[in-house]
Amino acid sequence: MELKIVKIENPENLNMILGQSHFIKTVEDVYEAMVGSVPGAKFGLAFCESSDKCLVRFTGTDDELIELAKKNAYALSAGHSFIIFMKDLFPINVLNSIKQVPEVCRVFCATANPVEVVIAETEQGRGILGVIDGFFSKGIESEEDVTARKELLRKIGYKQ
Repeated sequence: MELKIVKIENPENLNMILGQSHFIKTVEDVYEAMVGSVPGAKFGLAFCESSDKCLVRFTGTDDELIELAKKNAYALSAGHSFIIFMKDLFPINVLNSIKQVPEVCRVFCATANPVEVVIAETEQGRGILGVIDGFFSKGIESEEDVTARKELLRKIGYKQ
């Protein structure tokens, strides 16, 4: 077994979701979850099929995001993984819908941070062991930081 790190290419720091599922139907079902959660959603989705033809399957509503998803999925080439890049929406708007798709097994991350994916590669194929999402912690929040966090969540409408 060989361990590898695959850096997710995300030049615009777009929000993305990386997950694992188990069936070719993932492409269509995740697409439906996305458009059903946010009308007019702009996203690109790619899925690594890990049986039969072993192709990167794809769909979405934005050609540039579809290309970005395809490029990253192929770089991962990890069994039945999927990646979604989105514009003008946040993972929180779609995450529960995606997790409710019957063939979705897990979500590794939902972030706009830089992401590195830890991959195990054997003679058979590749699998995702985990992700490095963002950076090291730089400290413990102060009372001032708590106040700023609470104000931000209310300002952007996630809390009242």
